[in-house]
Amino acid sequence: MLLDQILEQIRPVDPEWVRAADRRQSQLTKPPGSLGRLEEIANRCAAIRETFSITAGRPRIVLFAADHGVCAEGVSPYPQAVTAQMVANFLRGGAAINALAHAGAIDLQVVDVGVAAPLPASSGLVSRKVAAGTRNFCEGPAMTEAQLLAALHTGIELACEAASAGCDVLGFGEMGIGNTTAAAAIAAALTGGSVEAVVGRGAGADDQCLARKISAVRRALALHSAHFRGPLDILARVGGFEIAAMCGFCLGASARRLPVVTDGFIATAAAALAARLHPGAADYLFAAHLSVEPGHRRLLAALGQEPLLSLGMRLGEGTGAALAIQLIRAAVAAFTGMATFASAGVSGPEGGEVPA
Repeated sequence: MLLDQILEQIRPVDPEWVRAADRRQSQLTKPPGSLGRLEEIANRCAAIRETFSITAGRPRIVLFAADHGVCAEGVSPYPQAVTAQMVANFLRGGAAINALAHAGAIDLQVVDVGVAAPLPASSGLVSRKVAAGTRNFCEGPAMTEAQLLAALHTGIELACEAASAGCDVLGFGEMGIGNTTAAAAIAAALTGGSVEAVVGRGAGADDQCLARKISAVRRALALHSAHFRGPLDILARVGGFEIAAMCGFCLGASARRLPVVTDGFIATAAAALAARLHPGAADYLFAAHLSVEPGHRRLLAALGQEPLLSLGMRLGEGTGAALAIQLIRAAVAAFTGMATFASAGVSGPEGGEVPA
């Protein structure tokens, strides 16, 4: 099975590579540590790729779209039809992620992994529909085992295809009305936090809608928690097709030794599940930003990740990843483009030795 094969290929990042990259940083014409987290980013990229000749010139964001049966519980202020409408907007180039990807010269790939409404054929759309949305997880499992594996394999395959196409930094995002409810259920299951601590307003829920979300997640956990034997059970019972695909995407990127940038709350739920499937996958993740969704901070803590940005964003679509990729490119440019003290003929710190 593809999932088993890809899990066998993932290996943790060697910390000696991080230390070697940090020693390289001390040779560059700047005070040690003066570029702050940009140095940390570059060091991790060097360790992931196992080279100092790192690149970040061919980034790609893959945006996975799917619908959720839990929308029947009134958990979103938007109708489910908006998922398909927004996919059409992505394909026309009219969404925020289109603008941000264009600004950062980032390739954008849009994937239908489970949109309920039929979508017209488009040269810009990757059609990998598992089903017309998940089932309502307040009444039963969101998906079958076969559907779960199909969605996971879609993400794995698209990550591997991106690596084969020469992409050197990957990011991912999502679109799916109701998916903050699924992410909250996943967050509660993974972190053991209370339902109220992980459920937020998503796309702008009012108090009544928020109460319905809390109720839906509470009922889902009561129905399914006894069956949560591992991350795949959590995904199948309260996840979404796009969340499963993003989980697979993380695993595929890790197996191909590529930095992978997670977006907001929903994307981080997928990344946290990937790290539960293989702890080594966490070494390849960069958390783009801190969402205003309350469950996001808890998931980041579980992953041991400090977000690169905190801008009060809560849009999804990979928008945070698009911004963070530009930071990663800057970090890589500084690491690979700066002169060393020795090559520039610049004196090192007073009383210190200039590394050769």
